[in-house]
Amino acid sequence: MSAKLLLVDDEPGLREAVQAYLADSGFTVVVATNGQEGWEKLQQEDPDLVITDIMMPEIDGYQLLKQMREDPRFRALPVVFLTARGMTSDRIQGYQARCDAYISKPFDPDELVAVVENLLERRAAATESTEEGEPPDLATLARQIQEIKELLTHKNAIPQKSAPLDIDFTPREESVLQLVAQGLMNKEIASRLDTSVRNVEKYVSRLFSKTGTNSRTELVRYALEHGLTD
Repeated sequence: MSAKLLLVDDEPGLREAVQAYLADSGFTVVVATNGQEGWEKLQQEDPDLVITDIMMPEIDGYQLLKQMREDPRFRALPVVFLTARGMTSDRIQGYQARCDAYISKPFDPDELVAVVENLLERRAAATESTEEGEPPDLATLARQIQEIKELLTHKNAIPQKSAPLDIDFTPREESVLQLVAQGLMNKEIASRLDTSVRNVEKYVSRLFSKTGTNSRTELVRYALEHGLTD
């Protein structure tokens, strides 16, 4: 399954050209003509990465990025600024606003594709990383699975938190959480849910963000403490 990109730009000619090039490069591309529409499409389409202009009416690129970084659902979503504002001060402002890449117009389409592919690969690797920040290998994955199984074996000994939770899990996030709690890794979860590994990575990343956890073991412990697993 190809990665889904959200392209936000109010310039029709450029928007259509970039959309066509990205589609030819194998991506699924959803477009929005301004920041407000971009915010709505972001929530409707659940993209893997956002490419946005800065100078747009009503909601500009900075405002869109600010909304994303303040929302747990999109806090870790990669964002590329694609803009005519190419001064060094503009680039600094963009990175200070927490964009992941800044490309000035005019640009080489191949550079954009390379940046997008790199950010998607980095996001996938970060999702699978362990609490020590090391790339996963068979040993670390096996240890995580064993830790999760031990948590489940002794789940009655884990005190339940009485404070009510206000976490808005989607049905698919709930399904992924249950499977993570069974000790399954992303490839196995993808097979169970008939979806792509990349989608599972995205759901696990959101579960981390929504629960304030950093690893699968922490996530399962959190779920047990709050009665979120079967």
